[in-house]
Amino acid sequence: MLTDRFSDALTYAERLHRAQTRKGNDIPYVAHLLAVAAVVLEWGGDEDTAIAALLHDAVEDQGGAETLAEITRRFGDRVAAMVVACSDSVTTSKQEKAPWAERKRKHLAKLAEAGPEVALISAADKLHNLGAMIRDVRRDGVETMRRFNASPADTVWYYASVGRALARYRAQAPVDEIEAATAELADLLGLEVP
Repeated sequence: MLTDRFSDALTYAERLHRAQTRKGNDIPYVAHLLAVAAVVLEWGGDEDTAIAALLHDAVEDQGGAETLAEITRRFGDRVAAMVVACSDSVTTSKQEKAPWAERKRKHLAKLAEAGPEVALISAADKLHNLGAMIRDVRRDGVETMRRFNASPADTVWYYASVGRALARYRAQAPVDEIEAATAELADLLGLEVP
């Protein structure tokens, strides 16, 4: 069962991301965090894993090491470790952030070594991202993919690679759904899944 820690994490995540919207639209970013936490809970994640799901982008998008220290203080080492494992960068400086492809390759290497909790959070995150892209491409056309840092082909490569990196957790995380959504996105974009 969830406790006041989850409520505190939800309030904290909403406050951190309050001014942030999903890339290229006006959907409040907290909608994504809620969706990821929901998938984690539906797949049997415990409270710490659900809290890490709410905070999975906090370090990367909202304060770097300072935010990580606050997460550790408020929610403990286990939650903080999951959040770091789900982050592809801990710097707050866009100039210091590695290029997209380099960050994604490093993240894929981390996912290949991830434990089941990080695999579940990452799978839930990627599944929600894929669903949003599919919805937007269907509704607004292929040009909606221009808002991302990667080409459509690189995006499909990345999500296919995530599915492969997490394949051993197929029974514990929505890996089949990631593979199906990646194939659907590729089809909508007129691409092959690598």
